[in-house]
Amino acid sequence: MDFPDDLTTGQRIRLLRESRGMSREMLAAMCGRGPDWLKKIESGERPLRSNALILRLAGALQLSDASVITGAASVAQPVQQGRLHHPGMPAIWDAVMNRRLSITPPATPVDVAGLQGRIDQTWTLWHSSGQNRTEVLRLLPALIRDAEAAARTLDGQQRRAALVAVSDVYRLTGQATAYIAPGELAWVVADRALTAAQDADQPAAIAAAAWNMGNILRETSYPEEALRVVTEAADLIRPHLDEAPDDWRGIYGALQLHAAVTAARDGRSGDAWRYWGAGDQVAKSLPASYVHPSTVFGRANVDFHEVSVAVDLRTSGRALSIADDLDPDAMPSVERRARLWVEVARGHLQRGDHTAALHVMQMAHDIGAETVQFTPSALTAVTDLWQGAPRALRPQAARLAEKVGLREVG
Repeated sequence: MDFPDDLTTGQRIRLLRESRGMSREMLAAMCGRGPDWLKKIESGERPLRSNALILRLAGALQLSDASVITGAASVAQPVQQGRLHHPGMPAIWDAVMNRRLSITPPATPVDVAGLQGRIDQTWTLWHSSGQNRTEVLRLLPALIRDAEAAARTLDGQQRRAALVAVSDVYRLTGQATAYIAPGELAWVVADRALTAAQDADQPAAIAAAAWNMGNILRETSYPEEALRVVTEAADLIRPHLDEAPDDWRGIYGALQLHAAVTAARDGRSGDAWRYWGAGDQVAKSLPASYVHPSTVFGRANVDFHEVSVAVDLRTSGRALSIADDLDPDAMPSVERRARLWVEVARGHLQRGDHTAALHVMQMAHDIGAETVQFTPSALTAVTDLWQGAPRALRPQAARLAEKVGLREVG
C-alpha cells in the first residue's frame, strides 16, 4: 500500500489490518497481546517502541519489510517469515508424516518396558542438556517408529502400555519441536499423543497429553481453547488423586500451572493467581523432593511459575522480588533454569533496566543455549536488548544476538 508520509505508525497498522480483513482481536492475539493494547497503538495513545513487537506485527500482517509500518524515513528492516529452523526437523517430519500403514511384526517380542525406559531417558536428556533440541531430535525418529510398531503388533495390557509409550513419545516430540515444527506437524503430534492416551484409557496419560495439547493451543493464539482442554483434563483426573501415585498428582499440578500462565497471558490476573495457588497446594501435598519426570512439576517449578505469571501480568516488581528469593539450582531441569532467567530478563526489560536484562540473558544462554535460541520470548528479549541497550553495552548485546542467530557475524 502507498501511504501518505504524514501517517502515524498506528494509522499505518490500522489501514494494513483493515486491508487484510483482520479484526483487532485477531491481530493482537497473533502478537501475544490484547485488543485494548492494539487499540491504543492504533489511536496513538500508546507509543510502539519495541522493535520485537514491530517485527511481530509486520510478520502477522505478512509484510517483508517492517519499515512499511514505521514509515518511509525508517531504515529497511527485513521480516523473518515462517518458523525457526533446525536441521533435525526433516528426520522428524519423515517419522511423523510418512508413518507406515503396515508394519511387519518384529522377529522377537517387543519389550514395552524397555521402550518406555528409553523414552523416559530421553525425557531426562531433554531436561538435562544445554543442547537439548539437537540431542533429543536425533533420538526421536527411532523412538517414534518403535513405539508405533509396538502399539500395532501387541494386544491386551501390553498394547495399552505401548499406547502410553506412543503418547509419551509424541508429547516429547511436541516439546522438542516447539517453535520449529511446521504448524501441520505440531497439530498432528499433539493429536496423536492425546488419541493414543485415550485409546490406552489411562487418566494420567490423557492428562499429560492434554497438557501438551494446551501448549499448542496457547502458542497458536487459542487461549480459551487451551484453558478448556487443561481444565477438562484436571476434572478427569481429580477423582483419582486420593489413591493415585504421586505422578498423577504431579500432572494435575502441572495442569494448574499451565492454566495460570494461559490466564496471565490473557491479562486475567485473578484467574491466573487462583490457578497458580491450586498448583501450589498440590506441590505442598507432595514430598519436598518430588519432581514429575516430564513436566518437572514440583516445588521449584511452582516457584518458577510464580515469576512467569507475574511477568506475563506485567507486574515486574513482584516478579523480580520473587526471583530474588529463588535458588535456581533447586530446579533439576536445565531448560527450566534457563527459562527462569529469560523471565527475569523480561521483568528487567519491563522496568527499562537493559543492563540487568543483558546480564541475566547471558546467564540464560550459558545455561541453556538452545532454550534461548529456539524460544520466541527469549529471542524477543535479545532483540530488544540488541536494539535498545546503552551504547557501552551494545557490543555485548550484539554478540549475544550473533550467538542466537539474530545477527550475522561480520
